[in-house]
Amino acid sequence: MIEKSPNVVWHRATVSRKDREERNGHKALVLWFTGLSASGKSTLAHAVEDRLHKMGCHTFVLDGDNVRHGLCSDLGFSLEDREENLRRIGEVSKLMLETGVMVLTAFISPMRRDRERVRSLFPHGDFLEIYCDASIEVCESRDPKGLYKRARAGEIPDFTGISSPYEAPVNPELRCDTGNDSVDNNVDKVIGMLRQRGAIPA
Repeated sequence: MIEKSPNVVWHRATVSRKDREERNGHKALVLWFTGLSASGKSTLAHAVEDRLHKMGCHTFVLDGDNVRHGLCSDLGFSLEDREENLRRIGEVSKLMLETGVMVLTAFISPMRRDRERVRSLFPHGDFLEIYCDASIEVCESRDPKGLYKRARAGEIPDFTGISSPYEAPVNPELRCDTGNDSVDNNVDKVIGMLRQRGAIPA
């Protein structure tokens, strides 16, 4: 762990998060989509963003593959590297929250302790864990990138669900049955949760 320099001081912005939320007309939140590879995390996150965008909300999706093209391109897929990957995403999400936007993240994030560590960065209620629940059989039958097939062949080490563990959330804010339910129905569930919590207008 790299120690922070004693010369680094947090600079408080003149325009606050609350100011930005009032202008945007909705609360800033982190929607953390977690689940196995091919469970539908990215599909659901982008579908939710599309619905929110049409409602006039300010949003941005941080997608696992996209982040690894730049910010986390130096990391592999060991449990240690996954932990660092999520630490960085958590810190980026925390910064983006101050802009007043809804941040939607789509990462496998396999270990509970890592997800809880990210959750601890935010005030209570700002981090909403959404479990994209699809069985390994369903995910493997989809396999859009052919990753499960390669993992089964031993070509991909540390592959979640095959040679590396996935710890499902115990008490997520929302569980979406992405293995059987339609994308639209799951989007409705997410939007309903946001309305119930007063994050967006009813």
